[in-house]
Amino acid sequence: MKAINPATDELIKEYTEHTIDQVNEIIELTDTGQKSWRTTSFAHRRELMHKAAAVLREDIDKYARLITIEMGKVISESKAEIEKCAWVCDYYADNAETFLADEIVESDASRSFVSFEPIGVVLAVMPWNFPFWQVFRFAAPALMAGNGGVLKHASNVPGCALAIEEIFHRAGFPENIFRTMLISSRLVEGVIKNDRIRAVTLTGSEPAGMSVASVAGRELKKTVLELGGSDPYIVLEDADLPVCVAVSATARMINAGQSCIAAKRFIVVEKHLAEFEKQQTAIMQSLKIGDPLDEDSKVGAMARLDLLEELDGQVQKSIAMGAKLLCGGRKADRPGAFYEPTVLSSVTKGMPAYEQETFGPVSAIIPVKDEEEAITVANDSVFGLGGSLWSKDLKKAEALARRIDTGAVFVNGMTKSDPRLPFGGVKKSGYGRELSHYGIKEFVNIKSIWIA
Repeated sequence: MKAINPATDELIKEYTEHTIDQVNEIIELTDTGQKSWRTTSFAHRRELMHKAAAVLREDIDKYARLITIEMGKVISESKAEIEKCAWVCDYYADNAETFLADEIVESDASRSFVSFEPIGVVLAVMPWNFPFWQVFRFAAPALMAGNGGVLKHASNVPGCALAIEEIFHRAGFPENIFRTMLISSRLVEGVIKNDRIRAVTLTGSEPAGMSVASVAGRELKKTVLELGGSDPYIVLEDADLPVCVAVSATARMINAGQSCIAAKRFIVVEKHLAEFEKQQTAIMQSLKIGDPLDEDSKVGAMARLDLLEELDGQVQKSIAMGAKLLCGGRKADRPGAFYEPTVLSSVTKGMPAYEQETFGPVSAIIPVKDEEEAITVANDSVFGLGGSLWSKDLKKAEALARRIDTGAVFVNGMTKSDPRLPFGGVKKSGYGRELSHYGIKEFVNIKSIWIA
């Protein structure tokens, strides 16, 4: 298993994969560790989870650099990712006990209530684009609930995977309560079938989600899936255009556009179309592509060259079908997996930029006549993860937001994840929720207790 810097194409380090026997031993040890961990108090778990947050903040530069060299993200965004991981640790440390408190229910019993109890060891299959955040937003609530976790991370970020296990050890968690397995995707099916694995959470592509869900379904094991997205960014006639355009570039370009909840389809009413295209193009052209370790760089490398080539294929096919290229549309003239910030206009149904998830720095502008057509286009997608809507009429905006078929809608702001709000999608963006009190309850036994 090799970690390769996508900005330089240089080998960072080669790792030895775990054998099947080693994987089974890791799972067995984690299962044994969880049986003890589940009996610990919330106060004890809280103390350790706050320590994990402190470890993250203490070595933020070290962990941020690891993210950047393994998957290409600019260092300023990597630091923000580490800080967000610390936040989610603190959030669940402070709130897990309240979220999982017994819920009294009036019934024909003298006393009846619902308890929320850990289910055991949960397998996490995680992606490379937010290699720390995606893991911690699962691990913090899972461990606070009394569960154990085993991680199968993306093969191009093995250093991050091992560092996360190290963080929990440094914080004082038991050695075998959260473990990393360095394995290829072909071994995941066998891990899911292991009797000690009680549930699976996956963040990743639609094909990966279908594969994991099918195996887990046959094994009667619960899954939570956070898959792809092609988020709409709706610009209505009464939008505050200068603010809307400025945020649109940020919403599209975070992590070089490699985010499930990045704005991807910019649905703009005709009144603002020309000006939106002009202003967004100017911003995108101004973004500095550079060494991801340079604090001044605004656009880093894509995670792998094959992902860049796939994105370029979507762009070129959309252009061949009639989309207009306003800027970018090619690999940057430098070593590494850098793609120029790209704006496509006149995007219409049938084009890859309209139908598919474009996982990279590509903006697709779709013109519409009015707000009714905007909502129709927004919902005309197999995905349903997030979305943004821009209007000064907040009452109207709220009503329209309720009609958008996604897991989240942000009015006059960019879509983002927040530990306080549930996160997840509908349609082919997956099912289940992470974060907030909903997320911690996905992997517990919701048990009714009735006492006569």
